[in-house]
Amino acid sequence: MERSSSTAAETENDLNNENMESIEKIFESKKVPPWQKQLTFRAFVVSFILGILFTFIVMKLNLTTGIIPSLNVSAGLLGFFFVKMWTKFLDKSGLLKQPFTRQENTVIQTCVVATSGIAFSGGFGSYLFGMSEVIAKQSNETNFAQNMKNPSLGWMIGFLFVVSFLGLFSVVPLRKIMIIDFKLIYPSGTATAHLINSFHTPQGAKLARKQVRTLGKFFSMSFLWGFFQWFFTGGDNCGFASFPTLGLKAYENKFFFDFSATYVGVGMICPYLINVSLLVGAILSWGIMWPLINEKKGDWYSADLRSSSLHGLQGYRVFIGIAMILGDGLYNFVKVLGFTLHGLYHQFNENKTKGDPLTGNSSADLPSLSYDDQKRTRLFLKDQIPTWIAIVGYLTIAVVSVITLPHIFHQLKWYYIAAIYVFAPVLAFCNAYGCGLTDWSLASTYGKLAIFVIGAWAGGSNGGVLAGLAACGVMMNIVSTASDLTQDFKTGYMTLASPRSMFVSQVIGTAMGCVISPCVFWLFYNAFDNFGVPGSQYPAPYALIYRNMAILGVEGFSTLPDKCLMLCYIFFAFAIVLNGIRELVGANWARFIPIPMAMAIPFYIGGYFAIDMCVGSLILFIWSKVNKAKAAAFGPAVASGLICGDGIWTLPSSILALAGVNPPICMKFLSRSTNIKVDAFLGA
Repeated sequence: MERSSSTAAETENDLNNENMESIEKIFESKKVPPWQKQLTFRAFVVSFILGILFTFIVMKLNLTTGIIPSLNVSAGLLGFFFVKMWTKFLDKSGLLKQPFTRQENTVIQTCVVATSGIAFSGGFGSYLFGMSEVIAKQSNETNFAQNMKNPSLGWMIGFLFVVSFLGLFSVVPLRKIMIIDFKLIYPSGTATAHLINSFHTPQGAKLARKQVRTLGKFFSMSFLWGFFQWFFTGGDNCGFASFPTLGLKAYENKFFFDFSATYVGVGMICPYLINVSLLVGAILSWGIMWPLINEKKGDWYSADLRSSSLHGLQGYRVFIGIAMILGDGLYNFVKVLGFTLHGLYHQFNENKTKGDPLTGNSSADLPSLSYDDQKRTRLFLKDQIPTWIAIVGYLTIAVVSVITLPHIFHQLKWYYIAAIYVFAPVLAFCNAYGCGLTDWSLASTYGKLAIFVIGAWAGGSNGGVLAGLAACGVMMNIVSTASDLTQDFKTGYMTLASPRSMFVSQVIGTAMGCVISPCVFWLFYNAFDNFGVPGSQYPAPYALIYRNMAILGVEGFSTLPDKCLMLCYIFFAFAIVLNGIRELVGANWARFIPIPMAMAIPFYIGGYFAIDMCVGSLILFIWSKVNKAKAAAFGPAVASGLICGDGIWTLPSSILALAGVNPPICMKFLSRSTNIKVDAFLGA
């Protein structure tokens, strides 16, 4: 499961071109409020509302395909809209005491993304749900009962509160090094800052209002489309989501357009190469490989197995997909680590003449900086967060975790957790630094590393599968929140938001996410039938993948079907080689070569969502050819409206399901021969 940075770098370039003049001179007449006044009550009310909205969206994406686009632009835009409405009303009433500033807008964006980010790092579609009985029954493993823990609201909230804050404290002492000394780019954070700055200029505010109207229009259309579709889903495989648009044979092999507004919107946000890579992966797997392997039924695997058995065709789908994900993850881990070490080597060499960058005062170099950077650096260094707070906070939470987590997961011994916390700050720094260079967070890769290390350490007879999954959760939360906070520091640096307000906003957003995300997951878990089962509305494919990674780490390769290990080796190597070729040919040619991680996702899920996303790409491509400026300005708003409307429809549909209100119609598609048999049966 990966979080796409979408077109942040492209947005950044466009905004840079538009803002060649000094940004801070435009805002020179506006006083920067102290950090306490950047943290307003209205900002956190709006953040709470938007946090719930985005948590539903991320949760739905998590539980269907695991592809999550960057929602920073949507969060910034909607935050601007809601507070502008609030302040406009108060201004007309004569009650407005504090104007809406770009610093407050940054606080809202930070808080919303931190809240919804827990829906990803919390593992509700991966490691956490992978512990459940639903997923365990789909795997073939020994010590079944010992490696199982069903979801419960109490322990999920407790677990997230214990593990989600550590990453924040681990990078606080390094904020100056990352932002001022090393001048890391953080493309998504920079693009978001440019966007927020533009909202608060007169021309930008006018465009933002138009973008919000567009978003609202497509939000309404998407919500009503979801509501309309619901009436036709009164049974299994019913409704527009099961429409065999490319024929029944293609439908059997997961090739169809399922009329999902969410994935059309996601396709408009994700780069073209991601969407094409997904489609190539779907064609390679469901169009070529699985039909060929299916011909070996009775030879490579028993013909009597259930379709969901991992000893049969399902095993090839899952484990070959895992091999590609691990190959891609290993390559990118080594690549980003290499960039990190190379960058650090050069940074420390450059700073030898200036003194140690860990202790040197960058303000001495201010005269050599531009006007914008001088002003930003002074304000960034003004509101320091004392290092002792970070150290005491980290150690306190670490001690609480070491004591608490073994009571939640008795298989996860205290010394496993202590070992993770010894190495976690280094890994959090590597992830935050690598993210600053490449805009690519490797949180899930570090999580997989923890699965194998802790799972093998615990052993199969001591609940190694569950220990590995729990360790994955600890590691993912640390490194994910660390890179998120440094992105936010970069955004705050460029909008003159105080590091203190950024940190407090991230802490409050994380705390809200620790409650909102489990509650939203609990609603999904209880509302929908066959939750987590392949072929259902919410199959949670990555939950099974993460569990099987843990099984591999504990039990080895003995559980794989015949020839599966050989194919896994081939596709593991294929992912590394393909990434290497992409690196060698350069950026111009690499944009025509598929990305292995994206190719691997449809191996298990199917190609239907890839078709949806390619439709989104096609819409944006044609729109860009007709009117490039309008497509660039309003494309993200249209995409966000489609995603948000369909995503928020899951709330009323969940409530209807819990209340026992079922759709009145089942719209199903049959072949002519099957239809004749059904008619004959009904006529009899």
